Amino acid sequence: MQIIDWIVLAGTLLFIVLYGTWKTRGSKNVQEYIRGGNEAKWWTVGLSVMATQASAITFLSTPGQAFHSGMGFVQFYFGLPIAMVIICMVFIPLYHKLNVYTAYEYLESRFDLKTRSLTAILFLIQRGLAAGITIFAPAIILSAVLGWDLTTLNIIIGILVIIYTVSGGTKAVNVTQKQQMTIIFTGMFIAFFLIISYLPEGVTFSKALDIAGASGKMEILDFSFNLDNRYTFWSGIIGGSFLALSYFGTDQSQVQRYLSGKSIKESQLGLLFNGLLKVPMQFFILLVGVMVFVFYQFNPSPLNFNPQTKEVIKDSEYTQEYKVLESKLVEANELKKTYIQKYLIDNDEANKARIGELNIADKQIRDAAKELIKKADPEVETNDKDYVFIHFILNNLPRGLIGLLLAVILSAAMSSTASELNALASTTVVDLYKRNIKEEKTDKHYVNASKFFTLIWGILAILIACFANLFDNLIQLVNIIGSIFYGNVLGIFLLAFFIKFVSSNATFVAALITQVIVIIGWYYDWMPYLWLNLFGCILVMAIAMILQPILGSTTKVSTE
Repeated sequence: MQIIDWIVLAGTLLFIVLYGTWKTRGSKNVQEYIRGGNEAKWWTVGLSVMATQASAITFLSTPGQAFHSGMGFVQFYFGLPIAMVIICMVFIPLYHKLNVYTAYEYLESRFDLKTRSLTAILFLIQRGLAAGITIFAPAIILSAVLGWDLTTLNIIIGILVIIYTVSGGTKAVNVTQKQQMTIIFTGMFIAFFLIISYLPEGVTFSKALDIAGASGKMEILDFSFNLDNRYTFWSGIIGGSFLALSYFGTDQSQVQRYLSGKSIKESQLGLLFNGLLKVPMQFFILLVGVMVFVFYQFNPSPLNFNPQTKEVIKDSEYTQEYKVLESKLVEANELKKTYIQKYLIDNDEANKARIGELNIADKQIRDAAKELIKKADPEVETNDKDYVFIHFILNNLPRGLIGLLLAVILSAAMSSTASELNALASTTVVDLYKRNIKEEKTDKHYVNASKFFTLIWGILAILIACFANLFDNLIQLVNIIGSIFYGNVLGIFLLAFFIKFVSSNATFVAALITQVIVIIGWYYDWMPYLWLNLFGCILVMAIAMILQPILGSTTKVSTE
């Protein structure tokens, strides 16, 4: 990185922190601090909801996911627009009618305090872990690629977020997320057009798509019912709908975004805006990854994109074997380039088949390299999906733009982490602290308590980030954590909304049993993680209805 990159990076991040702190200083009461004074317009709500979900993991992992596996991951988001419509029709009117600060307040009016507290605690566990991952994700990648100290990066990212989130609460999160999304979209569009411009003369965007298609990267829809495939049309429509319903309808980090809306209509328009834009946005980010793949069909690429692997091999007894694999990769890629050029001229199926065969050979060579790296050091991460895009940025973008794209990654980390800390503090104060203390306190006391718990959760998130480990793919890790808890929580809410004869005791016991079963099911890999959302939701509702005649307590009257 050059001085200009450091100036762009530092200037962008400092602007966000200082602007957010200045713009939202001096919240006078809980309503202002937690619900932003209910001043947010629909576009602020929509961008804030989108920024909360689109963490740094989205911009680091998604292009790498497309590079290796193609566009099929977009199916994961197919259920999201369906969920947005349901939430706009059912959840938002109810939350506004009850004038709640958190989603879990409703559960006490429908069931009782213990059910509300249990659901809030489930949220705090999964979102607390996720907050650590959203800090850890960019930190570990930037640490490996730039040689920065991982712990220091975790602390810097965490402190920057804590400063303006503690200062301004929900309004600070909403205000800064508009700036962050502007930076993110600008950076990604610039990167996309630069990749296209870097392709060889005569390779237009349409021809780049042909190359990607011949390599199996443009297979978007999979209508199979094969549970071994994580991402299919059906898992996206069904499992993805339940995940999105749970996340946007019951996760306080999202609920708090649209509870800050100026009216029911503004909140609904904000969510519908997110529902319309989210799938195209993810499609575009995946397309960026596919274009990076096409770029590397004409340019040298490393055997493994994680730079740490090269250092491990260099100092091991497997150096010569690794060099042989590097030579094989170069030979395969040169041969593939020849067939790609032929395919672009005559569109012959034989050449397309040969490209497919060489892509398989490419994967085999890279897998063999991973085996050598594991032998050299079993602790080093060989799954390099999360390093592909950052490798391209650092090695190919002009000076200045590197700083901008790093600012994109860190801005995304800050925006999602800020929402999470804000929601964690709100839930802790409203659902646990305030509800369980006997004496009345002033508004100022609860504002100060919210700031204190924001600080505490921020410190915990930094600690989780410092002790986290890289998983199969970071974007999958966050969704797996959510899928373990979300189905159960959604089932509790659906029982509250629609199954009026089920009471608090049956729901509470069912939720405990379901959570244990879902964790066991995830651990033993009973099904792809997306289906855990549907499984957990149906299971808690079924168990509660079975237990109701046995436990047989009086159902609390709903306040709808």
